[in-house]
Order: sequence, then C-alpha cells, then structure tokens
Amino acid sequence: MNDSEMAETGEMRDLVKRRRLVYNIQREVMDELRVDEVADKSAAKTSLSDNIKESVRCSGPRVKSCFLSCVPLLSWMPRYPFRENIFADLVSGISVGIMHLPQGMAYALLAAVPPVFGLYSSFYPVLIYFIFGSSNHISVGTYSVMSVMIGGVTERLAPDSDFMILNNDTIDTINETINDTINDTFNDTILDTAIRDIERVKIAAAVTFLSGIFQLLLGLVQFGFVVTYLSEPLVRGYTTAASIHVIVSQLKYIFGINPHRYSGPLSLIYTMLEVCSLLDQTNIGTLVVSIVTIVGLILAKEVNSFLVQKLPVPIPVELLAIIIATLVSWQVDLKTVYGVQTVGEIPSGLQAPVMPEFSIMRSIIGDAFAMAVVGYGIDISLGRIFALKYGYKVDSNQELVALGLSNMIGGFFQCFAISCSMSRSMVQISTGGKSQVAGAVSAMVILFILLKIGELFQDLPKAVLAGIIYVNLHGMMKQFGDIPALWRKNKVDMLVWLMTLILTILLNPDLGLAASIAFSMFTVIFRTQLPKYSLLGQVPGTDIYRPIEDYNQVIQIPGVLIFRSSATLYFANAELYTEHLYDKTGVDVPKLLSHKKKLEAKRQRKDKKEAQKAKKEAKKRAKKMGKMAEFSDVEEKDEVAVVAVPELDPTPDPNPDPNPDPTLPKVIILDLSPVNFLDTVGVKTLQNIHRDYGDAGVDVLLSGCQTCVIEILEKGDFFSDKLTKMILFSSVHDAVLHCQAKYSSKSTNGTHF
Repeated sequence: MNDSEMAETGEMRDLVKRRRLVYNIQREVMDELRVDEVADKSAAKTSLSDNIKESVRCSGPRVKSCFLSCVPLLSWMPRYPFRENIFADLVSGISVGIMHLPQGMAYALLAAVPPVFGLYSSFYPVLIYFIFGSSNHISVGTYSVMSVMIGGVTERLAPDSDFMILNNDTIDTINETINDTINDTFNDTILDTAIRDIERVKIAAAVTFLSGIFQLLLGLVQFGFVVTYLSEPLVRGYTTAASIHVIVSQLKYIFGINPHRYSGPLSLIYTMLEVCSLLDQTNIGTLVVSIVTIVGLILAKEVNSFLVQKLPVPIPVELLAIIIATLVSWQVDLKTVYGVQTVGEIPSGLQAPVMPEFSIMRSIIGDAFAMAVVGYGIDISLGRIFALKYGYKVDSNQELVALGLSNMIGGFFQCFAISCSMSRSMVQISTGGKSQVAGAVSAMVILFILLKIGELFQDLPKAVLAGIIYVNLHGMMKQFGDIPALWRKNKVDMLVWLMTLILTILLNPDLGLAASIAFSMFTVIFRTQLPKYSLLGQVPGTDIYRPIEDYNQVIQIPGVLIFRSSATLYFANAELYTEHLYDKTGVDVPKLLSHKKKLEAKRQRKDKKEAQKAKKEAKKRAKKMGKMAEFSDVEEKDEVAVVAVPELDPTPDPNPDPNPDPTLPKVIILDLSPVNFLDTVGVKTLQNIHRDYGDAGVDVLLSGCQTCVIEILEKGDFFSDKLTKMILFSSVHDAVLHCQAKYSSKSTNGTHF
C-alpha cells in the first residue's frame, strides 16, 4: 500500500468515526424570556463615561507599556540575540542597501525629482522606521506606486510650461554654472530644469510631510482599521493600474523623447497618443541603452533564480547594471556623442532640514490623504503576511505612527513618500534578515554612498534607471493572472479588480483610488440588497434546517413556514425583504386583508338585512293577531321579541369566511440568525410583518436573534404589553416545537403536526 492509499484509508476511518458520533439533549422549549432567566442575563453595562475614565486612567505599568508600544525599539532591542542574529542582519542589510541605490535613483525619476532625492528617501525614513516600526521583515523606502503618485502631483503643480525662459545670451551663462539645464529649444524658449527641479522637490516634500501628518493622526486615534476598506482585489488591481502609469511615464526615457505632460482624467491616454506621435523622434542611442539594459537584467535575474539555492546571497544585478552602464557612458561619452540623457550632478553629503511649503498644502490635501492610505495599505498587507509566517504580531496602529513619522520627518529632509517594497523585503528575508537591524544597516550603506561615492554615478544614463523600473514591474504585471482565478472563485471580486484597474487608469491614481473604494463599497451594499431568500425545511430526525430548494430530503413542517434571508435587515433591503417574504410564503397579505375586509363588510350587510327583514315579519304577525290587550303594551313588545329570537339566531358563526384557504400557514418563523444589526426601518418592517400577518390570522415568531439585535428591538419599541419576548426563540427548532405543542392540543381545528 502506497502513501496516498494509506492517507485515503485514514481519512475514511476519520469520516466513519465522525459519523458514529451522536449526542442527545433533553431540555424544555425556551423562548427568549426563559433563556434570560435560565442563563441569568446580566443587566450591568459599562457606561460611556466609565469607558472614557478607564481609557485615560494612568498608572506606572500602563505608562511604561504605552511608551514601549509607541517606541518598539526599546522593547525588542534589549532582548536582541546579538550573537545569533547580527551576522545575518549585517549580510541582509548590505544586500538591501545595495538594492536601495538603483531603486532609489530610478524611483526618483517616477517622482519627477533629481535622483539624489531618491537616495535621501532611502536613508532618513528607513532610520525612523527602525525606531518606531513593528514589523521585523519588511523593507521600507522608495516604492514605485508611491513615486508615481508623487510624480503626478509634482508635474501637475510644476509643469514644464511654467519654467520656459527666453533663449538669449544669458543662457550661455546659465549653462556654464548649471550642468542640469537642458537646452531643448522650443522656438525662442528653453526649459530651465534647475529651477523646475527645485520647485518640484519642494512640492514632493510638502505632500510627503502632509501624508505623514495624516498617517500619524490616524495612528494616534487608533484608526488602523481603515485599511479594511482596501480589499485584496482592490489593492492588487490598483497596484497593477499604477504600474501601467509607471510604464507610460518612463516611455520618454526609454525612447529619448520629450512628450507634453498631461494631468487630470484620461491623462494616460493623451500621453500614450503623444508618445506614439513622437516615435519618429526617438533617440536611437537611448533606445539601444534601454533595450540592452532590460534584456540584460531579465537574463541576469533568471540566472539569479536558477542559482538561488546555491548562492548565499543573490547577485546584485541592478547594482552591476548601473556600475557597468556608468563606466560605458563615461568611456564612450554617451551624453555628448549620442545625446543620451544622464543623471547629472549628485551632490555629496547630506542636506540641512528645510521647512515644507505650507502655502501649497491646501491644493494637495486629497493627494496626501490618498498617499497616506495607499502607503499604509501596502505596508500593513505585506507586514501581516510576514508576521503570520514567522509567528509574531504587527500592530496596525503603530505601523501608521511609524510610517507617519517616517514621512513627516522625511519631509523636512526633502524626501518623498515611502512605503514597503516586496522585492527588497524578499531579499531581506532570503538573505537571513531577522529584524529591523537589517534596515538600519541598509541605511548606513546609503549614507556611505551619499558621503563618498554618489558623485561617481553622474554619467549614469536615465534610460538604465527606466529599464530597472520596467524589470522590477515584472511581478506586478503577473497580477493580471488574478482575473481568471477570481472568475472561478468570486465574480464580484473579479469585477472589483477590473473596475479598480479601469478607474485608476482613466482617472489617475489619486481619483482612481477614491472611485475604486466607492465602487467596492457599492458592491457590498448591492450584495446586501440582493441576498438569498429561502424557505427552510427540517433534516429528518435532527434539529437542523436547510433551504428546501437546495436539499432534496429536507421536510417542510406542515402548517409552519420558516423564512430566512442571507443578509442583515436595514433600510436598503427592507422592502425587498417583505416582498420576498410574501412571494416565498405564497401569502399576499395586502390582498388577503382586503379580501377579509370585503367579507366582513358583506357579512355585516347581510346581518343587517336579515335583522330588518325579521323586524318587518314580526310586525306583520303582530297585526294579524287582531285585538290587542288593553294593558299589554309591554307584552306586545315581549311577544315580538319572542318571535324574533328563533329567526335571528344570535349564535356567532365559527367560520365567517365561507371559503377558507387551506394553503394558509398557521405560523411563519423568521430566522434572523444572519442579522447582525437593525435600523429603525428594519424594526418597523418586523412590526408591520407581525401586525399584517396577525390580522390575516397567521402567527409570526422570530428565531436566532443575536443579543445586539434584541437590544435594538427593545430600544426601537418593538415590544409592548401585547407583543412580548415570548415570540423570540433562540433557535428555529425551539420555535417549531413551540408551534407543534401549541396547535397539536387543539384537536378541533383539524391541524396536526
């Protein structure tokens, strides 16, 4: 017997053993009042003032715990196993730091700022996260999605058209002093890139600072749950669409062209159209550099993947690419000979902190909030994955605080918004990184580059950085494989993925995110408006009830209809709930009540006519009797009454409806177990159902109500002297047994269960 057969045999034994397990419970049928009595429901509730007092209560241990949770470094660093982890963290930190160099410079192009500011963004925020972050394994720093969002803001508020200057003799002086000024002539004007870059750096720092403020405030008010509104299909669709924005934004560096910058909705479409119109102006030298870089990186990464088990650390292919490209550019003089754009001046050292531009913050509030949410969403999603894998917990609110401080302080040092990177995080883990000590080491690597060797990369072609970006987006492009997978698993999630992709492409990342969240929320509301409505039947010999349309062997209890909706009951679906209840039960309550009113009116008219007819006949008989006794006025009246009695027959008719409906149920049980809240419309709907069916002669019982739902019913004045908790039952089976006991005792009504 092979292993698979043994496994199947074991599974069959477990299945047979499970089938043999039975349980017997004998108890009384209990309504909600009886349950409260037996379980001794507590009436004590903590008031809002008590909760506030408890939350602000101060004690020594509590202050210490709060301080350590706010600065996690002080909590884990004293317990850091130095001998066991330091070597692995050093190797991991150096590897990640080497990746920071090309990625930081490349993503600075996405943010539309000089490459050196990408290195600043890979240094200051990483150190801040090392102190305040709660994840051991993620690598924070520059990230493509955040960079392209920054680039959208900087290019919108500081477009090239605002920095065109006259092409006169002063240009020669400018060119002698500023190496970065590009002499792209547009008629009689040229673009002053030096002033433009200064302005864009100010904008990037301001929006980064403001997004950090948003993240910090959300963390302090314990608003970490905001990320729950970013579902996984939404995040993956959004990052895929943002990657397409990244690809389009880098086409100008791949082909060496200079398209006009568009902003607002459909800007990506306009940019693509203009890029296509400018393809005849492609710089062949730039295109060759781009193709060689992309092909070389893809081949090198494939070799890296093939040798991953044999190498202690991955080959730093991106670092090798920028070193080789810089040497070739320097030797061949690609900038002068072939017109290939290069990185330009990279100043050595660190810059002093600068106050952000507060004057522009009113115009970037929406962008900053979108960056705060997206950056946090990506960070916490990746952090939770690694925390679950390695057995620790990531504090969602502390992550907000850590990212907020990283961005806020980074804004003073002219950094742009950061998040965590999947590629760097995977390298950090694969090289043995155990803690954020690896992040601190990577920051020291960037510091060394900034102080000593950064200026050596001045001749690096920008096309190489664009190629690095394209190759790093390979993983995000694989996310298109989500579409067939979601089609099989959940078509609504697939629709969210596709709509997020389309909206983000058409509306840009900022508006696209808001529209995608709104659409995702709409799908939730839409699904609550279209739940599954079912009539339940009993699984024979059990207290289990299942939809009769889904199971062939369930039994519908005679005279009892059990109705259930798969969603909660509130204003958006209350009317649909009532309509489906009428439809499923086959009882058109308004029509039935109207019919009963007509029958009642008809019966009253008939009784009135019969009474009038009897009175007339009595008078006629009285006249036929001839003489009337002289003292017998009263006797005459008595005589008339005696004659009228047998004609009127005051005994009430036990069945006023001459044609009773045999299909009309005696009881309807509403299974409210899926309901987790009720609004005032939901409470009123249940009141109307109970009243209308009651008027039609059908009892209505509620089962499976959660405690919070019962409290809402109490506060909503659902109960009264006539309508008590005796109509509430903890389970459907309790309600069914109650109905059987109630109606089986009335043998005269002919209803048997």
